[in-house]
Amino acid sequence: MEHIRKRLVFIAAAIAVTLLAGTAGFVAIEDYPPFDAFYMTLTTISTVGYAEVHPLSDKGRVFNSFLIFFGVATMFFAIGAVTQTAIELELNQFFGKRRTKNMIDKLRDHFIVCGFGRVGRGAAEELLRAEVPFVIVDHTEERVTMALKRGMLAVLADATRDETLRDVGITRAKGLIATLASDADNLFVILSARSMNAGLQLSARVAEEETEQKMRRAGANFVFAPYNITGHRMAQAMLRPHVAQFLDFATKDSDLNVVIEQVQVAETSEFAGRSLAQLQLRRDLGVIVLAIRRAEGTMNFNPPADAVIGRGDFLIAMGEPENLRRLERLLTEVDA
Repeated sequence: MEHIRKRLVFIAAAIAVTLLAGTAGFVAIEDYPPFDAFYMTLTTISTVGYAEVHPLSDKGRVFNSFLIFFGVATMFFAIGAVTQTAIELELNQFFGKRRTKNMIDKLRDHFIVCGFGRVGRGAAEELLRAEVPFVIVDHTEERVTMALKRGMLAVLADATRDETLRDVGITRAKGLIATLASDADNLFVILSARSMNAGLQLSARVAEEETEQKMRRAGANFVFAPYNITGHRMAQAMLRPHVAQFLDFATKDSDLNVVIEQVQVAETSEFAGRSLAQLQLRRDLGVIVLAIRRAEGTMNFNPPADAVIGRGDFLIAMGEPENLRRLERLLTEVDA
């Protein structure tokens, strides 16, 4: 798009220089008033063919001959360049949409972010940092352009429409994050998404507290009130600043390079049925297990060394990203 912008600037500059030169020439050679000189130049290079504003001398006609040659050539060049630019924009838009559609059609187990406002941008940045596939849906062209410039996959559409959700692969998606401007729109998206994919993980933001229960009844797995969460974190930062700092280190990008992750024990894992003491995760991998979320739904915080992990359990672990990936590979190895 940068070359198109430069081309349009060049065209505008060429026309402006031609008009300025013609106006100055008629003023200097024929002593035309400035407006008459400008008008004469404009009618000449535009090939309108009106009569001379004032009779021209031989010098004036020689100058006008050169002006006709160069001015008309400039106008024809400008018309051709503008036409080429319009065609390029149409083709770029067509092939851009086609390329985006092909990329979306290839997505599997991806996330859909509905809305790219402040909350949506935060969610998208976290998904981008986690290197998981996702697509953004927003009805504002400016926001979609912003997402594309950040290297994200985004489409310009209304997320509350069922056909939009189908177009972004709702039936193949792993989760949906609803961060639209109004609670009503988010509620509508959650209802539509749940009806089209019963196994989808759904997360929604709400502005009003009374909407939270409605959102959960509609099928949302997670509901967040940004203002309440922000107030809670601000108070926590005052009361327990070191705890708040630790959580920021563990959940955001930082020089500490430590994150908290959930790792599932595969059904075929050879380590299912072993205790944490037998696995020696802290010694061998440098990973700390903070909790075990059992397959049946219970949560075991700060599990003891003799805690046994089972198939389908999730380990809530903290450590360096590479060590956590090693843990994930370890727990997904097939039992021989």
